[in-house]
Amino acid sequence: MTPTALPRGVTAPNRTWPLYRACSGIALDLGSARTRAWVSVRGTILDVPTVAFPGDGDVHPIQRGTIVDTPATARMLDRLLRHRLPRFGRRLIVLTTPVLGGVAFRTEARSALETLGPHTVLTVPSARAVATAAGADPTRPLLVVDIGAHVTEAVLLVDGSVTDARRTLLGTSDLDSRTPATRIADAVTEMVTLMVEQDRTAQTLDALRRGVLLAGGGALRADITHGLSTRLRHPVQPVPAPHTAAVRGAAALLDSARIHPSTGACGPPSPRRPH
Repeated sequence: MTPTALPRGVTAPNRTWPLYRACSGIALDLGSARTRAWVSVRGTILDVPTVAFPGDGDVHPIQRGTIVDTPATARMLDRLLRHRLPRFGRRLIVLTTPVLGGVAFRTEARSALETLGPHTVLTVPSARAVATAAGADPTRPLLVVDIGAHVTEAVLLVDGSVTDARRTLLGTSDLDSRTPATRIADAVTEMVTLMVEQDRTAQTLDALRRGVLLAGGGALRADITHGLSTRLRHPVQPVPAPHTAAVRGAAALLDSARIHPSTGACGPPSPRRPH
């Protein structure tokens, strides 16, 4: 549970955050196996198991990309983050969400986040957060593959928006002597192939030819990346520190959102209006 600094080469969010005592910010990535958070007043990434501890046992409140126990998720977030936040002030949270998690994931996540007393909660697809962390050009089609512990997603982004997405409930935690890494490479290849075949435009193929952005813990495994590039016959580019790419991208988006007028949550305190 040791906080880690942002990796070399990754731009940290604006360091004027602590000057704005009226607002604190949290970037959050709720994974099935790991929960990662960036807190503005700390400036480091927290990386802990996604586990709650009620009584004498432990509970895994998020399974296969689905929040199955909202109260336990709330307890976990309260234990992890409340003591790290200023006691007073408005709180802006940018939360990454699985692209195919749907309304259900966002609803349950927002309910769990109420324990932190947020002023504003913004959600962003994990693939977009990954692309932001990688510094990818959003004006061109991007193909992002996120290989997590329990879920793998393949997502096409066009102008920063999701236009196609596929997922398989298979991740690195499923690999063992009887389930080789080729299973994941085969599953991703099948998803990407279907995306190309069903795309009536050339956007998916264009993104594939430019190279797949690979994120998640699976991007750290050479057997997966090599197998994937061999099967796709196109470049596969792991993003820097791929296991924390989503939360780092969320932190960058958080830094932009804090001064955007649409959030109504952050920026320099407004002058007090006369009565």
